[in-house]
Amino acid sequence: MLDMDKTAPDIGFLGSTPFTRLKALMKTLRDPQNGCPWDREQSFTTIAPYTIEEAYEVADAIERGHMDDLKEELGDLMFQVVFYAQMAEEDGSFNLDDICDGLTQKMVRRHPHIFKQTDNRSAANQTSAWEAIKAKERAEKLARNNRPPSLLADVPLNLPALSRAEKLQKRAARVGFDWPNLDGVIDKIAEEAAELAYAHKQMDMDAIEDEMGDLLFAVTNLSRKLGINPETALRRTNKKFTNRFEYIERTADAQNKKLEDMSLDEMEALWQAAKKA
Repeated sequence: MLDMDKTAPDIGFLGSTPFTRLKALMKTLRDPQNGCPWDREQSFTTIAPYTIEEAYEVADAIERGHMDDLKEELGDLMFQVVFYAQMAEEDGSFNLDDICDGLTQKMVRRHPHIFKQTDNRSAANQTSAWEAIKAKERAEKLARNNRPPSLLADVPLNLPALSRAEKLQKRAARVGFDWPNLDGVIDKIAEEAAELAYAHKQMDMDAIEDEMGDLLFAVTNLSRKLGINPETALRRTNKKFTNRFEYIERTADAQNKKLEDMSLDEMEALWQAAKKA
C-alpha cells in the first residue's frame, strides 16, 4: 500500500471510504449556500472541454510511463465523472450509482461468454461478438432518440478529426465498404495529393482546404489498413520533431547563435545532426 502524503489534509470527515469521500466532496463544492462559487456556476457544457483535456493528460502520462502522474491524472478524469453525476443528480436525471450500475450492466451484457458461460470464445470471436452486441445497442439507442439507423450516427462529432476519421472508416469497413488491399489506398493518396497540387496551382482556397481534408482522410485510411493508430503515430512524430528542434536550439545556443540569424542550410545541418544524436 502506498504511503499517504504527510502534508495531505485530513479528509476522514468526508466519509469512511474513498468513494463516499469523493461523492461528499463534490456535493460540498456544489452546495448552493456554502459551496465554491466557481464549481456552483458550472454546467455540463462548460465542463466538457475540461473532460477532453483531462483524457489527453491521462494518455500523456501513459505515453511517458510516469505512474505517479498517471495516478493523479486518472483522479482528475474521475473528478469529471463525479462532477457530471452531481449536476445530473441535482436536476433529477441520474446519479453516480446509476452510472456505475449502467456501466456494470452493459459490461455483463457484452461478456455473455463470461457471465452466462454460453461458450468458450477466443479473443477474435469475442471481438466479433462485442461489435455485434454494440451494433444492437446502437440501433436501440437511435430508435429511442428517433434518429435514423446509420452505422455512423453515433460516432461523436467532437472527437479529434483524425480519430473520428479512423472511426468512420472502421464502421464503414464492417459492411465491406473498404479498400480490398493497400494498393488502392496508396493510389488514392497519390490521387488526392495531385488534386491538392492542382487546387494550389489554381489558388482556390476552398478547394485547397477540401483536397487537404481528402488527403488526410486517405492517409488515415492507410494507417488503419496497416494496423497503426494515426493519433499515436502522429504524437510519436510530434515528439520526434520536438526533440530534434530542441537539439537545434541547444546547439545554436552553445554556439552563441540565434536561430533567426541562421540560414536554413545551417539549421538543416543541425537537424541532420539531431537525427544521428
